Amino acid sequence: MVPIVFVHGIRLSGAAWSEQLHLLGPRAKAVDLPGHGSRRGERFTLAAVVDAIAEAIDEPALVVGHSLGGYLAIAAAARYPERVAGLVVAGSTFLPGKALETPFRVAHRLLIRLPDQGERLSRWQFHSALPPKLAEAVIGGGIATEVIPDVAEAFADFDVLADLAAYPGPTWLVNGSRDHFRRHERRFLDACADGRLVTVPKAGHYLPMVRGKEFAQLVLDAARSSASGKSEASGAVRG
Repeated sequence: MVPIVFVHGIRLSGAAWSEQLHLLGPRAKAVDLPGHGSRRGERFTLAAVVDAIAEAIDEPALVVGHSLGGYLAIAAAARYPERVAGLVVAGSTFLPGKALETPFRVAHRLLIRLPDQGERLSRWQFHSALPPKLAEAVIGGGIATEVIPDVAEAFADFDVLADLAAYPGPTWLVNGSRDHFRRHERRFLDACADGRLVTVPKAGHYLPMVRGKEFAQLVLDAARSSASGKSEASGAVRG
């Protein structure tokens, strides 16, 4: 099986993948992106993030990203295709633009006005959305609300479909059926050189963390397929 490198979402850290690392074993690792986790205080730029992902890959690996991490996994694969044996992009098929950027900027402005910059509210959010053990891991890894403006700036000129088309390897687009980030999934699938769309019924945006065992099996299947050099037929849908 090829190694697996996990890329977390906005404000989170590699701790968001702690259950996946436990389930998938020593061949799996998670990165902290610049501006997040152990790298809070570093400037978040697209170039810095792509390099951080590439540096975490010791040999061709399956790169798995969720939400923001999915977009960044695509960017890394486009720039370092020789290091990426396959892509799993979860909850990341909404085209960047004002419709995606504005809610994050508004949330940032509201949170930073609070005395604790929204720390208590964020803790409540993750405790409400995630299993207790994983929520504690996410909170322990730090919640980097301050990085939101830099993320928005980095995405201003990011053509995700062009980057996705530039990557020649197999790509699995994984979405919960109830995920609002799946809006443009068919356009993402059409851009893939070798793509597969997987839709998980009754799952939302936090699919990788809320339904960890199910997601780990999807990742494991993709890793085995990447290792054999074979992927499922383009356009397949699991419903």
